[in-house]
This record gives sequence, C-alpha cells and structure tokens, in this order.
Amino acid sequence: MQHLHVYRKQDILGLTRIRQFETKLGERVLVVADPGDVAGGIERSEAEYVLIGIPEDIGVRANEGRGGSGTAWPCFLKSFLNEQSNDFLTGESILVLGYFDFSELDRLIEANAFGHEEKLDAYRHAVHTIDEAVEPLIKIVTAAGKIPIVVGGGHNNAYPLIKGAAKGLHKAGLIHLPQINAVNLDAHSGFRPVEGRHSGNAFRYAEEDGFLEKYCAIGVHENDLPQNVWLDITNNPFVDLITYEDILVLEKRNFTQAVAHATGFTEDNYIGLELDLDVFGPTGMGMPPTGLGPLQARQYVTFAATDSRIAYFHICEGIFSLCHGQSEAAGQLMATIVSDFLKARE
Repeated sequence: MQHLHVYRKQDILGLTRIRQFETKLGERVLVVADPGDVAGGIERSEAEYVLIGIPEDIGVRANEGRGGSGTAWPCFLKSFLNEQSNDFLTGESILVLGYFDFSELDRLIEANAFGHEEKLDAYRHAVHTIDEAVEPLIKIVTAAGKIPIVVGGGHNNAYPLIKGAAKGLHKAGLIHLPQINAVNLDAHSGFRPVEGRHSGNAFRYAEEDGFLEKYCAIGVHENDLPQNVWLDITNNPFVDLITYEDILVLEKRNFTQAVAHATGFTEDNYIGLELDLDVFGPTGMGMPPTGLGPLQARQYVTFAATDSRIAYFHICEGIFSLCHGQSEAAGQLMATIVSDFLKARE
C-alpha cells in the first residue's frame, strides 16, 4: 500500500522499555504477520482496534498554518507502547499497523514551489494525494469490523477517515448508505469553505461529497469563527456548534451537557470521534486561559466512546505547541487519551 510503512514486531519491541516483573503494552499489542498483505492481515487479526499514524503537516501548511503536527505520531507511540499492560488495559485487542510517510511530498514542494501562492497551491494539491492513500486503508479496517485509531497530522485527514469509514461500514452491511456522523472537540469549526483541500475544511468537503450526514463541534472559539462559516452552520439543520464561551464563560451549559448534546445530536448513526489538540489553546499542556484542558479532553473521549457507535477515533494537530520542548509530556497525554478511549470501549 503506497506511502504506508508497516511495523514488524521487532520495531515495536525496539520502542518498548522492557522491565523485569512488569509487562508493557508494547509486549502485548499485535502486528500484521505479513507486511506485504496488509488487507489480509487486518481481516485475519483478532484485534478490535487498528492503530495508524499519519505524521504529516502538509494539510496545516495548506491552510496557511504552522508546521509541526507531523511530530505527533512518534511522540505518542513511544509513550503508548510503554504504558503498563494490566487488568485495566491488556493490549491484546490492539493491532499496531504502521504509519503513512508523506515526507517526500513535502520535500518536493519545498524544492520546486516558489512564492507563497505557488506553495499554497502545491500543498493543497498534495492533500488530495494524502486523501487517496488514507481512505482505502480506513475502508479495509472498518469493513473488517474493526475500529481505526488514527494519530497525528492535520485535521485535513478527517475527510478520508469519514469517507473511508462510511464506505467500509456500508460494505460490511452495517449502514444503509455510505454516510456517517462526526463529533469534534476543537477550537475551530473545521467547516471552512471549499477552496482547495486543507486542515480547515475537512468536514465541509465530507458533507458536500455526501459522506457526512450530521456534524457537531464542541469548544469552538467565537473569536476564531468566520462570519460566513457561522452563518452556514446556523442555516444547516445537520450541523451544530457549541462554543467555548457558551460552556466556560457564559455557562449556558456545563461541559458534560455539551458533550451529551453532541452525542445525542448524532446518535442515529455511527460517528467519527474527533479530538483536535489545539482545543488546549496556545499555552499547551496546562489549563490555559483560552482553551479547554486535558481533563476535559479525557472526559469527552470517555463519554463519547461509551455513549456512541464509533466508526473511528482521530487525534490530530496542536502538536507544534505541545511537543516543542516537552515531547515526552505531549506523548504521554495522547497515550493516556487513547487508553481512555480503549478502556471506555471495553
């Protein structure tokens, strides 16, 4: 499968710190037996979850943002594999498949595109290449009755996740139409206009292409919400939004009520569960004045994973602020949130 680097067991153990009298997740997780037969390996595996990395920031750059989201996957994986395997989470239900490598695309753009507009066009064109690589794999995973857990990259990847999961669940006979819902904890709407693919409009593309039925975003910052996007959302009965200010400033509803509203709004179908780490705000790991905190992210994932039919789980973005100088802490946070998701599902 193009751009996909598949892990072998020795790759996983090489990242795992083996310690006497302890068992780590890295010692328990599964891999595909034959890297040359990814589809067959996924279908034959007894795992319920398939862990996939997308370490890229092409979609963020295509949205005129800062790069760095490509650092998420290695930060996360090392921490996750070194969590304890115990009665709370053993690890045998997880297949660590591998990660997509789009670094060559990035190098080609940097070497051959000149000027802001030319680079912007090149990055937006490259996002289509990412879409075309990611979607078929997600379709394979969901058609096999398993849940993809995807870490890293820009929020542009929500589009191929939605599209691939919708097609896979439809192929498996679990939904009548190739169409799912999505819930997103995010400082931004992800619903910018169709202007070329990038990290800010994945949900808009998914809706316009017919693969996204209902969508609810939680925690969006009012100061970052373009008026045209806000009007499009308020005029669309299938899209809903709860702002950060409504929850924590005006206290129209508490955080748990906001999540319950989102899961209730989308309960008629499978959902893509989305967490954009820029919801923590620019100051990163603590409880920042302009963002939600790690505790709320953990509660959101646990509540939604328990209360919804999950098509996939996706953690993305925000890592340029989290990993810069504190990659171990960022990796631990992401690993903890993925563990919360798995425990909630179990």
